Amino acid sequence: MLTRRFLLQVFLASALSMHLGGGSALGQVFFRPRKRAAPRGRENLFVQGDKALIGIAGGDTVEDMVAGAVSLIGGFERLALRGKTVLVKPNVVSGRPHPATTNPEVVGSVVRLLYAGGAKKVYVGDMSALMTLSTKRNMRNNGIKAAAEDNGAEVVTFEDHDWVEVELPGTMFVKSAYVTEWLYKVDLVVNLPVIKTHSSATYSITLKNFIGCTHLKQRPYLIDSSRWEEIVAEFNAAYTPDLNIVDGTVSMIEGGPWEGTPEATNIIIAGGDRVGCDAAGLAVIKSFGKWRPVVNKDVWDQRQIRTAIEVGAGSPREGLKLVTGEGDEKFTELVKKIKEHTGL
Repeated sequence: MLTRRFLLQVFLASALSMHLGGGSALGQVFFRPRKRAAPRGRENLFVQGDKALIGIAGGDTVEDMVAGAVSLIGGFERLALRGKTVLVKPNVVSGRPHPATTNPEVVGSVVRLLYAGGAKKVYVGDMSALMTLSTKRNMRNNGIKAAAEDNGAEVVTFEDHDWVEVELPGTMFVKSAYVTEWLYKVDLVVNLPVIKTHSSATYSITLKNFIGCTHLKQRPYLIDSSRWEEIVAEFNAAYTPDLNIVDGTVSMIEGGPWEGTPEATNIIIAGGDRVGCDAAGLAVIKSFGKWRPVVNKDVWDQRQIRTAIEVGAGSPREGLKLVTGEGDEKFTELVKKIKEHTGL
């Protein structure tokens, strides 16, 4: 009997044939990684007492906002960057400009600040969605490739490299994850998503951004298309980023993931806790009242959030502390709404 999953795999093979050539497509669908590793766990360095810090900053320039948000939670120095290699993982789902993808100005600013902090080598890497490959072409079209390279980073595209199998104990829908080897080739990982809405996963911020690190064979629609949010969160049990820097310069507040309604929100969110960063980003979307899957549900009732807490990929509300900078009237009003919607 032909199952829905089998038909989706056939579709995946056909689509990969268009992008990768017919000879390698079936191999991509039915392969298994040759390497195995434990989940890439990391201690959250951006804490105060027993609270994970989430910083929100505005500013006159993108670099001011990035530096300000990270400073609010303790600064880049907490990463002890001197002599280390760093992978920066933006959202490059396609070649479309931000907010469908991460703002190239944010990418460039993060790369510069990492080098200024003493990083030895910075890489900027991702893998685009199946129907939009190649990633390198997309990075060229949306400006991320130039922003990375102009500031001294090396661009890597995960589809051109090996994969590692990571067992995920305690999960319900995903028992093992096939993740890019780049998570294990560098000292530090900086997660660099954009705030946006998503027609299948409800929203896409720090948790959803990790899907670009997983193999095409394991995209949520191939596992269970009715459980996108739980699957996204469960995959995050495979790794812990050392720092999340969320691009809220322009946010997508309706539609997505390919295109939607943009809104100039002019903030950067930073933290070591993915749930905390997602909660703040969700509150940004919620404050505009346009995207019903977010507007009609409490931030803490979102399935991505609840599942991430269950699998240990983030902290509950009582384990988080919001720290905000100063700004103009628009910034102050947005921060007020973030606090109201998150209870932080």
